[in-house]
Amino acid sequence: MAIRGYLSDLSLPELFHLIEQGKKTGLLTLRTALTSPSIPYYVWVHQGRIVATANRLDGQGLIALIEQYQWVSDRVVAKLVQWCCPTGKPLGLCLKNHGVLQTEHLKQLFQVQVLQQIGVLFQLKNAQFKLEQNVPLPGREMTGLSIPATEATLMGLRVRPNWDTLADKLPDPNSGLISTKTGQLRSRLDPVEWQIWEYTKGTVSLKMIARELRLPIEKVQQIAFALITVGLAEEVPLFVGNLPTQSVEPLPAQLTEESESKTLSQSFVQNFMGFLRNSKSKPISVGT
Repeated sequence: MAIRGYLSDLSLPELFHLIEQGKKTGLLTLRTALTSPSIPYYVWVHQGRIVATANRLDGQGLIALIEQYQWVSDRVVAKLVQWCCPTGKPLGLCLKNHGVLQTEHLKQLFQVQVLQQIGVLFQLKNAQFKLEQNVPLPGREMTGLSIPATEATLMGLRVRPNWDTLADKLPDPNSGLISTKTGQLRSRLDPVEWQIWEYTKGTVSLKMIARELRLPIEKVQQIAFALITVGLAEEVPLFVGNLPTQSVEPLPAQLTEESESKTLSQSFVQNFMGFLRNSKSKPISVGT
């Protein structure tokens, strides 16, 4: 069953988080909704990791990219693809195993084919999406490298030029952050993200973090949103200022007098009842 919607309802960071948390395998298709004809973007995922992207479905995207770099002749690539590389296996690894490409070539291809394309996807203001699960992976479009979907989110949000469509999803400036992860995370975070991560104790508001780090509050909110979306932190409410107080006025004099009167009357009754009990237990002597 496919999941469909608009990025205005389910943002791309939230969608990538769903893909990684659910370890989804399949094809995510994005189509721009405000252009005619609409431009398609295809993102293939395997077990929650992004393995390839393309703007076409004919399986020639990665081959065309390899031909642009002229690392090997078109004729050699065509023969290897036809005779030596199984359809379901990553083309990049196949060419590497045959000595045609090196590891650095695969990294460069993945940088252009996937990582740069992610930056483009995060600039889409609105688009329709469709996530189809268990779609066969296109070996011809795969280098053999992959990246976790939420790590791609961090990369995409760093270069996002406009946050207008996510403004209503940003955390409250008066809220704080609390960590949901332990261990080494520095490799996944850039220096500014790491500085804000160190405040994930649930005791300091985003507004105060911005003041201490001398950053615009919008920047802190955006990074906090990224940390929350990729599952590294949670937003927590904080009490701001003192609790409201209400002035207390003394009771009217009449009520005070009535209270004292009732207290004295109750005391008199208690003493009188005690006297009666003592009188019943002791003989009364009558003087003559």
